[in-house]
Amino acid sequence: MELAGFGESFAKPEEGNAKQGGTEMLWKLVPSGGIVLPNERLPWPQTIGIGMQHVVAMFGATFLVPLITGFPPTTTILFSGIGTLVFLVVTRNKIPSYLGSSFAFISPVIASMGADKNMGLALTGIVAAGFLLFVIGLIVNQVGHQWINRLMPPVVTGSIVALIGLNLASVAAKNAASNWGYSIMTMFVILVIAATSQGFLGRISIFAGVLVSWIVAAITGGLDPKSITALQDAAWFGLPPFSHPTFAIGPILLMAPVVLILIAENTGHVKAVAEMTGESLDASLGRAYMGDGLATMLAGFFGGSGTTTYAENIGVMAATKVYSTAAYIVAALFAILLGMSPKFGALILTMPLSVLGGVTTILYGLIAVLGARIWVENSVDFRRNHNLMPAAIALIVGAGDFTFVFSKDVSFGGIALGTVAVLVAYHMMTWLEAWVAARNGSQPSGDVAKPS
Repeated sequence: MELAGFGESFAKPEEGNAKQGGTEMLWKLVPSGGIVLPNERLPWPQTIGIGMQHVVAMFGATFLVPLITGFPPTTTILFSGIGTLVFLVVTRNKIPSYLGSSFAFISPVIASMGADKNMGLALTGIVAAGFLLFVIGLIVNQVGHQWINRLMPPVVTGSIVALIGLNLASVAAKNAASNWGYSIMTMFVILVIAATSQGFLGRISIFAGVLVSWIVAAITGGLDPKSITALQDAAWFGLPPFSHPTFAIGPILLMAPVVLILIAENTGHVKAVAEMTGESLDASLGRAYMGDGLATMLAGFFGGSGTTTYAENIGVMAATKVYSTAAYIVAALFAILLGMSPKFGALILTMPLSVLGGVTTILYGLIAVLGARIWVENSVDFRRNHNLMPAAIALIVGAGDFTFVFSKDVSFGGIALGTVAVLVAYHMMTWLEAWVAARNGSQPSGDVAKPS
């Protein structure tokens, strides 16, 4: 495994644009307007603005997971930032992604802690899941990614990306319903800015929409008085609380299946980024797994939540057309600052849920549409039953958040079940078509009747 410095991983800057020892050795500076690729960056003020927008996009979900599981939120935020930097190093800065806390860990974490809320037991399972993901990534990086492509062709990865967005729709709806006025206003401001602004303001339409709505909510008394009191009482600087694993075999067995979801999420997100940038990232899949695995292990060792590449930030890239990894470094550094500043954390918590609901309605929808884009860009033929039906099942399972209760304390939700459904259905139908064709001496078809 090569963990070379950032500079090795970037496309070399054009002659005359490089400054020895300067940031142009890492990113090629490009003017505003047009697509900004991972090895490029806008001027730093604009890059910082894009990075802040990524923080806004990831913060709600990343903060929500520890609140549900009982983990310290500031510790999770801190290690999401550190984990993102680790991910960028391992992937040689080729994959613009933010690593936030994964919802896939919620059920097994709660089950692992038990009635006495033993956090150390859950951390053992998180570390083990991260280690297993890292090992799988190491294998993929050594033997090649082709088998991943066979396991997850475009119809499968597109379905996984789409169902993730659809699965999160109910979360956005619940938050938006807490105050429809603020949520609609947030969406309206974002849409107006995106439609009318051609420059930098158009690129940060999501962040600007949230900021405007947040300010209006503050002026009109829409902020929770308890959150204001907490903001006033919070210290400016301070380390978050740290915890460490307590070894037990039970949590390891509970969290091992989560790795399948992490692989599916990482694969789907990498494919989505590849579609948006027009650059194949298949060769970096192994490194993506390794980077997420290392980040998850690191978080687990010190009391943070397990991580995954974040769909919310893919939505931001889809809206801004800025794929620069420099923006993710800004986001990671700001997350680290948040993790070490209770005051900043308390400030973010003053954001009304309805504002968050408005922005995530757009972001989660963009994720779902990106799944469809993968189908279109790869010319997935939905006249063939083995493409049509698995995708149909996956979307409904994900959108409906089907839940399978394995035991009293362990259950699997729509993302996990939708992923398994599309994998099993696609490969089963493909094998059956090939088997029937072999018996009949014909080519496998599986086509739906074509319209006349």
